Amino acid sequence: MTSIRKRQKSKARQRGTTLIETMIAAVVLVVGFVSTMSLFSVAVIRNSSEGEVGTLVTEYAQDKMEQLMALNFTDSGTNTTVSPTQTTGGTGLGGSMAGNQVVGNVAIASPSTGYVDYLDRSGNLLSNSTGAYFVRQWSIATNATANLKTITVRTRALSTTASQGAAPDTTLVCSKASL
Repeated sequence: MTSIRKRQKSKARQRGTTLIETMIAAVVLVVGFVSTMSLFSVAVIRNSSEGEVGTLVTEYAQDKMEQLMALNFTDSGTNTTVSPTQTTGGTGLGGSMAGNQVVGNVAIASPSTGYVDYLDRSGNLLSNSTGAYFVRQWSIATNATANLKTITVRTRALSTTASQGAAPDTTLVCSKASL
C-alpha cells in the first residue's frame, strides 16, 4: 500500500504545462524571432549597399588606371581629368621625368592639381569637387634610370551609408616601362 501512495504523490508533483504557460512561451519565442529577423534584414541591406559602393570604387580605379596605362611613356600633355581625354592641357604621365621623381599625390588631405578628378554617384566625371561622391587621385614615380614609371591610383567614396567604419577606398599600382 505504501508503494501506491508514493506513486500517487509522485504523479501529483509531475504536473504538465498549462495552456497559459505554453502561450507565454510561444509569444516570447515569436518576439525574439521577429526581432532577430528585422536585425538580419537591416544587416543584409547595409551589406548590399556597401558592397555595391566598394565594387564601384574598384571599378573606377581600374578605369583610371587603364586610361593612364594607355598613354605614351613620354606623354606630358594629355588631360586625363576631363572626358573625353584631351591631347593638351594636362599632365599626361609626367613626360620625360628625371630619375627618382614623383608627380601627383594619393594622400587624402592634399590632392595635386592635374592628378585628381571627381565623379558623381553614377560615375560621371565632374569639373570640380562640388557634388562629388567619388574622388580619384593618382601619382607617377620614375625609377633611378628613368625607364620605369610606377602609376598609383587611389579611388575612394566620399561618404558611406554605414554608421561606423571608413568609406570604401581602393588603391591600384601598376608599372609601365619605356620601349
